[in-house]
Amino acid sequence: MKQKIIQITAGRGPAECCWVAAKVLKYFLEELKQASISYTVIDKVNGIENGTVQSVTIQLKGKEIDKVLNSWIGTIQWIGTSTFRKHHKRKNWFVGCYALDTIDIQPIEKKDIVFQTMRSSGPGGQHVNKVSSAVRAIHQPTKTNVVVMDSRSQHQNKKNAIVRLTEKVQHVQLEQLKKSLVDQWENHLSVQRGNPTRVFRGTNFKKEKKVKTFKKQRNELKQNLRNQLNS
Repeated sequence: MKQKIIQITAGRGPAECCWVAAKVLKYFLEELKQASISYTVIDKVNGIENGTVQSVTIQLKGKEIDKVLNSWIGTIQWIGTSTFRKHHKRKNWFVGCYALDTIDIQPIEKKDIVFQTMRSSGPGGQHVNKVSSAVRAIHQPTKTNVVVMDSRSQHQNKKNAIVRLTEKVQHVQLEQLKKSLVDQWENHLSVQRGNPTRVFRGTNFKKEKKVKTFKKQRNELKQNLRNQLNS
């Protein structure tokens, strides 16, 4: 089963772009459900206006991820009148949909854990003072460790140590993931315009079919050539 992390962002765009991002998010999640792709919202930053989204980061799991994302990754355009500024002349608004590189979060395996025993400190009677019942568990790949001395039983302390070590390592990995996402978010703050992967129109957010005729493609190539010659 494939996993990917996707970010939908309005970049540094105005409130209208945040409104578009919220609409795109709703549309995107509906398609995920139709394709039986499970998702988890990792992070969401709301826009200034009610019902708008500055950015949202989503973890996807499923078999058809690439097939669905092919028509999403890139710049998404909405053609319509501003919902916040009635007399604003701008009609084209853009948001971005990106696949983010992530760290590989690995499950903790018992073979990677090293245990050290020691005498427990504090009250507990002679048994605690004489027997090395306290346990330090070290996760070798990340060098993360915990010390457990809750029980008089070394065996029970080992079990508790595994649970706590797992939680601690997962927290460390999650913080690394968040940092990775923040770094990439900085790179995507400026949403590129032009050549959108999807185009929506109107307040009902109707998807436009991108039908390109040969004549239209030829005219686009001519225009691009002119732009290059004039630049």
